[in-house]
Amino acid sequence: MADHPYVGMWVTGDGRIRHELLINNRYDEARGERESAYQGRYQVTDNYIEYWDDTGFTADGEFIDDVLYHGGMVLYRQE
Repeated sequence: MADHPYVGMWVTGDGRIRHELLINNRYDEARGERESAYQGRYQVTDNYIEYWDDTGFTADGEFIDDVLYHGGMVLYRQE
């Protein structure tokens, strides 16, 4: 189970890309009209996040001042 403060929805400024970080250390990413475009597991260590997509793709990112920087994208916490 997640033991970090980043669980929840993270969204790009235009709302096109949405990452939902789930409490069970899984994530669900939507892109535009495509819900669940990518799914997989994640791990947060301090302010660093690693992703392992179910298809085998890997990625990472960093939380800085409650903003997620990931793969050239900037995502903001959705309340």
